[in-house]
Amino acid sequence: MPGDRILTAPFLLTMLVEFALCLSVGMLLAVVPVYADHELGVGSFGVAIAVAAVSPTVLVCQPLAGRFADRRGRRLLIVSGALLAALAIAGYVVADSLPLLVVLRLVTGAGEAMLLVGAATMVTDLAPERRRGEALSIFSLGLWGGLALGPLLGELVLGSTGFDTVWLLAAGSCLGAGLVGLALPETAPPRAKHPSPLSRLVQPQAIGPGVVLAFTVLGFAGLGTFGALYARELGLEGAGTVWLLFSAVVVATRILARHVPDRLGPKRTSRVALALIASGLLAIGLWNAPAGLYVGTLVVAFGHALAFPSLMTLAVNNAPAEERSAAVGTFSAFTELGFLVGALSLGAVASAVGYEGVFVVCALGPLAGVAVLGRIAAQPPLPAPGVA
Repeated sequence: MPGDRILTAPFLLTMLVEFALCLSVGMLLAVVPVYADHELGVGSFGVAIAVAAVSPTVLVCQPLAGRFADRRGRRLLIVSGALLAALAIAGYVVADSLPLLVVLRLVTGAGEAMLLVGAATMVTDLAPERRRGEALSIFSLGLWGGLALGPLLGELVLGSTGFDTVWLLAAGSCLGAGLVGLALPETAPPRAKHPSPLSRLVQPQAIGPGVVLAFTVLGFAGLGTFGALYARELGLEGAGTVWLLFSAVVVATRILARHVPDRLGPKRTSRVALALIASGLLAIGLWNAPAGLYVGTLVVAFGHALAFPSLMTLAVNNAPAEERSAAVGTFSAFTELGFLVGALSLGAVASAVGYEGVFVVCALGPLAGVAVLGRIAAQPPLPAPGVA
């Protein structure tokens, strides 16, 4: 059926926007911790602050961006967010102290929040409702493609030309996302362009799935904050290959198992995903060897591949169409809440019990998420869709 088609030109362009942003994010994930540790000499807690500094503004700006997109549309949010992130990242060139780097990371977070909410909402607008979980799985290939290549590219450029080139390349990637955004159509439904003055900043139906998402992000916070340093402690040259494995597993799972959230149901799929994430984190923390890091990362990645599209489908399906961006913004904000709380608290954990202890503690998050998930109402699985 034509109305069931997912892979349209606007959908693919939105994926490209997401890829360009996440290529930049991936470069920064691999290089910012090294810069804070080696160049600024700020220690484990300082590294955690530098990495997590994007999270407060992303956390605050995502619900605001969602409300803005429901009122003014998605395209403007994508373009302006990309430009703001590009300018902030270019400023890392002059960041010769932790306070200045933190300020620039805060601005980067605001730009990322705007772009991410705009792009994710546009995809939910474009997707057929009965295939929304599948569409989000496909859309996330742009995200994980960027996160797969970004760390490798960042470490390669760092080794050959230095930190400043990494910052400028990451900024250029965000600028490219903005240029692609100019070619996107506006997809907001008429009711979303002119909502009631009482339209909500926080969408209630998205809170439960968002809380579960925050618990799953604890493990990602551990990998993102200390993965590069832990890999070096285990004798590896860096975490580039670890992130490549993580992203490759997510991409493969979201291609081969893209129908699972719609057919099995988003709530049941989320429960399986949480169990996998907890198991993988325990493997990383208890098996202190390169093999343990790789095997645990593989299992965590498989869980994350199923968790995000399932939980977002749960949030969006329960929200009214005129508050779809608010639902996306509310749900997405919990990503940053989990990352912010995780990165800052895990800095203290790393100082006390080492990097391996970080991953054992992180495993408690998904287990708590299972308890929260049991309290969330969910729509039954929709009938199996036809082939695209």
